[in-house]
Amino acid sequence: MTLAIIAYLFWGFAALYWVETQPVAAIDLVAHRAIWSMPVLLLLLLSMGRLRATYRMLAQPRTLLVVSTSALAQACNWGLFLWAVTHERATEASLGYFLLPLINVAIGVLLFRERLDRAQSVAIFLAALGMLILVLERGGLPWIALGVALSFGLYGAIRKAVTIGPVEGLTMEITLMLPLALAWFWYQQGAGLGQYGLRVDLFLLGAGCMTVVPLLCYVAAARDMSFTAMGLVFYLGPSCQLFVAVCLFGEPMNPVQLFSFSLVWLGLGIIAMDALRRQRSVRALRRD
Repeated sequence: MTLAIIAYLFWGFAALYWVETQPVAAIDLVAHRAIWSMPVLLLLLLSMGRLRATYRMLAQPRTLLVVSTSALAQACNWGLFLWAVTHERATEASLGYFLLPLINVAIGVLLFRERLDRAQSVAIFLAALGMLILVLERGGLPWIALGVALSFGLYGAIRKAVTIGPVEGLTMEITLMLPLALAWFWYQQGAGLGQYGLRVDLFLLGAGCMTVVPLLCYVAAARDMSFTAMGLVFYLGPSCQLFVAVCLFGEPMNPVQLFSFSLVWLGLGIIAMDALRRQRSVRALRRD
């Protein structure tokens, strides 16, 4: 449980880290995440004895196709989140991650033909109602929230197509991103590195650890925790993101927006309570 909390606290307060890289552009930050994550991941795979096996998997045409698609979804998610937190839109980014479990349910129905139970149907309805209220209040769709949720939801769905460990999968994705990242780094003459002072440079160089460390904590925690427990701890991340956006960054949230968020939270609560009920029923059956 402790490692899961550490992972989600990293992700929840990540905006405080990335905002320190201003005025570096979001697309430049994506390049830095790819470049500086690579040495961390290579050292990790070497220590695990999985480096050669990882790149042998990448040589398989089907794996290459799937990982290329997941890398694109991952890059889009990074870019949207980084743009949001560096352009005073962190509240919308947090809404995207609150929506993620509901988006995953919708993807399961549309792509994998899974059936909705009553709790999931009610949660989806409440989330859709919340989005409709935001559209009417804003005069347009909350594109950042939807983009963050859809890109990460599709990333997870794509990764289901191959059985690859999280560290190996991320290494493959970063490997495929790296040529474009290095080309962009060269084209942009350092993509902000060495242009805005030592403090910004240190935050850029730390992008690899900021990307990989929470993933490692998450992977270690997932081996020892139940799926339900991990699902409940997940909400710590977007809750912290919302706290940072509203309380630390001072982004506004009017009563209409708060009501819309509340509908999404209510839907998440219904799913969480239903998952707990199901888990207790399974335990009771096992005892009998």
